[in-house]
Amino acid sequence: MRLQQLDVDKKPKIMIIPMIDIIFFLLVFFMMSMLTMVVQKSISLNLPQTVTSKLDIEKALPVAVTSDGQIYVEQEKIPRETFRRRMEIEKNRNPNLSIVLRADTKSEHGDFVFVLDQLKSVGISKIGIATEAKSQSKE
Repeated sequence: MRLQQLDVDKKPKIMIIPMIDIIFFLLVFFMMSMLTMVVQKSISLNLPQTVTSKLDIEKALPVAVTSDGQIYVEQEKIPRETFRRRMEIEKNRNPNLSIVLRADTKSEHGDFVFVLDQLKSVGISKIGIATEAKSQSKE
């Protein structure tokens, strides 16, 4: 019985088209996943700390109140006079709108209450308040 000789002259074929497809898929996946992370961290705030802080914020609209009383919806600065109208527009776009309210620890209590009052008057009742997890130390 004779063994077949291997044909060393043939070079292996590397299918490059499927590899390019996979690379583009991974690129799109990571770009889309990074977009959701950037929106939540774009405004520098000092959030209050809590022990329990779990909320599904993937589909929520972020509203931020800075330490100097400025109001931001996503990354856009909104004047106090037009905030209610903007929330009405958002509510009309999505009747099941949920809000994640991010207020700086140094912001005025009145600014926070103003935003809450405007959201409630528009009919938005799904409001989450963003906090940072407090480190638990043993006492």
